[in-house]
Amino acid sequence: MLTKDELPDCPVQTTVQLIGSKWKLLILRNLLQRPWRFNELHKSLEGISQKVLTNSLRSLEEDGIVVRTVYPEVPPRVEYSLSELGESMRPILDAMASWGTAYKNS
Repeated sequence: MLTKDELPDCPVQTTVQLIGSKWKLLILRNLLQRPWRFNELHKSLEGISQKVLTNSLRSLEEDGIVVRTVYPEVPPRVEYSLSELGESMRPILDAMASWGTAYKNS
């Protein structure tokens, strides 16, 4: 994770750096619906390895976009959800979905 002083000056570049990978965007798309468990996310994202999913979730968590909740159960249950900061990205992802739909229909 970069400190805020280490982030690029360009705000678009900052956003791309935080969520610009293919997998991070698809993880966020899923988390906009509801909280997900790791295995649910893994099954829903065809082609992603466990390592890449783990690293992407950790990165999103470190950047404050995703919240990891561990429930004190046996066996432990872990859920991933969007933080308030992550929820603030909803309009961005909604706009991307609208643009993609319009492009496919043109």
